[in-house]
Amino acid sequence: MSREEKLVSDPISSTRMVGRVLVVESDNPPVNALGHAVRKGLHDAAKAAESPDVDAVVIACKGRTFHAGADIREFGKPPQAPGLGEVIDAFEALQKPVVAAIHGTALGGGLEVALGCDYRVAAPSAKIGLPEVKLGLLPGAGGTQRLPRLIGAVAALGPIVTGEPIPAKKAKEMGAIDEIIEGDLVEGAVAFARKLVADKAPLRPLSKMDAPKTDMAAFDEAAAKLLRRSRGLKAPSVNAQAVKNAVTLPFAEGMKKEREYFLDLVSGEESKAQRHAFFAEREAAKVPGVTKDVKARPINKMAVLGAGTMGGGITMSFASAGIPVTIIDLNPEALDRGMKIIEKNYRATQARGGLTEAQVDKALANITPSSNFDDVADADMVIEAVFENMDLKKKIFKDLDAKCKPGCVLASNTSTLDVDEIAAVTSRPQDVLGMHFFSPANVMRLLEIVRGDKTAPDVLKTAMEVGKKGGKVPVVVGVCYGFVGNRMLHARGAQVRKLLLEGASPVEVDGALTKFGMAMGPLQMSDMAGLDVGWRIRQETGAKDPVGDALHEMGRHGQKTKAGYYLYEEGSRTPIPDPEVDALIAKVAKEQGIKRREIDEKEVFERLMFSMINEAAKILDEGIALRPSDIDVIYLYGYGFPMGKGGPMFYADSVTPAYIADRLNIYADNTGDEELRPCPYLARLAEQGTTFAADAAAGSKAA
Repeated sequence: MSREEKLVSDPISSTRMVGRVLVVESDNPPVNALGHAVRKGLHDAAKAAESPDVDAVVIACKGRTFHAGADIREFGKPPQAPGLGEVIDAFEALQKPVVAAIHGTALGGGLEVALGCDYRVAAPSAKIGLPEVKLGLLPGAGGTQRLPRLIGAVAALGPIVTGEPIPAKKAKEMGAIDEIIEGDLVEGAVAFARKLVADKAPLRPLSKMDAPKTDMAAFDEAAAKLLRRSRGLKAPSVNAQAVKNAVTLPFAEGMKKEREYFLDLVSGEESKAQRHAFFAEREAAKVPGVTKDVKARPINKMAVLGAGTMGGGITMSFASAGIPVTIIDLNPEALDRGMKIIEKNYRATQARGGLTEAQVDKALANITPSSNFDDVADADMVIEAVFENMDLKKKIFKDLDAKCKPGCVLASNTSTLDVDEIAAVTSRPQDVLGMHFFSPANVMRLLEIVRGDKTAPDVLKTAMEVGKKGGKVPVVVGVCYGFVGNRMLHARGAQVRKLLLEGASPVEVDGALTKFGMAMGPLQMSDMAGLDVGWRIRQETGAKDPVGDALHEMGRHGQKTKAGYYLYEEGSRTPIPDPEVDALIAKVAKEQGIKRREIDEKEVFERLMFSMINEAAKILDEGIALRPSDIDVIYLYGYGFPMGKGGPMFYADSVTPAYIADRLNIYADNTGDEELRPCPYLARLAEQGTTFAADAAAGSKAA
């Protein structure tokens, strides 16, 4: 047994000798973030490793993960020495092998620490990555310079420009990991280090190496392909340039550029917005009444009612996460059609390289199709995903109440309807809530969880946890028509209809928002969803849309019929303006006595955006959303709001509620549309000269 001697121990870091190998372990729960205390502990350990009694060093972490990144709470604050780069340089300068022992995730600064080591070993379940681009940043401690030198510039582009993590097995194939350790990781790392010493293995400081020979044409092509997905964000292109610098510049110059890029990005509005989104997503998990001692109910089997687009997508989300799902549709033909679409979607993902054949087969094996409603009886959770009709949903929930076992969570995928009214037809309203998925449900990450008046805390926690397991970002909202996302969308939709009749064209309406950075405009979105869907909802609610109704009656249902607000060529989703639609809009306006005029882009944009923000202020005032940042998460993950703008409420604060209220008053005065008048809460914020975030932080909500 090896001689083991503990040298230094404190709550954050410890060092111990295992024979002549110095083991350095950090312990900074929950993710061993590289805050000041951790950096100091590592730097002190590097100094201790200079001792002639030390032959090699192993850097490891206690707890559930290796260093999972920097402590981003330090961003914007005066730096405290030692910086992460100084820590990495100290280990890289040691004239003895340094081995990183990675478990959990080595992300951002954590991977940069590992890249400052000569060798890297990992547990089989480990992942590595440089996700800084998702915060509008780039790796600031040599990641863009060392990783290309280790695995090649083209291979390094993907993980750096997209921020996606790499599993240990793939990382080893790429050359980023030297060995996968089965069993005790630290013991295996110590044995690996001893073998390096015995074999007199070379030291491998990446700062002293050149990147492998690179085909620059291939590099530029790969970069261009990745950047097409970035939707105009600045950080991805800056990251790509930094990687290119690793090939074209000496290490010191590449590092200097990396630092310049980092400082420029960290002070920019895009990164501030993306960092806000990062914290907002985590804040959304904090729900009043759902404390740590509330235990989620076990969900070992799920049933989904309805094999249509939503039901199929919901089924895929949970089957892919390893939960057995029975998908039930009383129409055998619809069930068969739904199962074929599910398999087709899985195989398409497999063909793109998103899933292996084994993963697809495993997911499909988790799905059991059924036309027997009685098969809900042994489910732990049932998600209803049928047509948006209150009478139909109430009938289904009455039947579920009779068929489902006690404690089964009963969820409706309603996008607008009153969850309390649905729950009231059961004898167990405490088990009922809304789980509003977004189409396509197997792709879109947002999950609006609608908390009913009588929804039990453990049911709410169950929905949140199972949502996360299914790859969703859950946000808890209250009961009202449309909840948060669709209610705001309906307010914008009213302005879309009015702007069209007042003189704006479909291209001008959509262009005002796509220029801002939205994935698509409201009319393009309608065409994608299907104008028949909107028409059916209006039949249910009694809402009016004379242009939309006329298009529906003409058989123009959007992309599915190759004609809606736009025309579409066969096999294409690209909208083509149609003079026939412009003529229809002009005709409807004339019939309603509306005198059309030229409307500038600023008015179009502000009426669309500010009407949503005004509605969001009402939602906050009513307590339907818990906090402004929850609304941001909903729009970032469910409605294509540009990540670089941080969400509608973050954007509202950046332009100020005072400005928004002033513009809304002007538009209300000019058009006579009182729906544009600022609500009392927005007006109060404007009068006080404060912001939504500041008001929420002060704890006053919207009182």
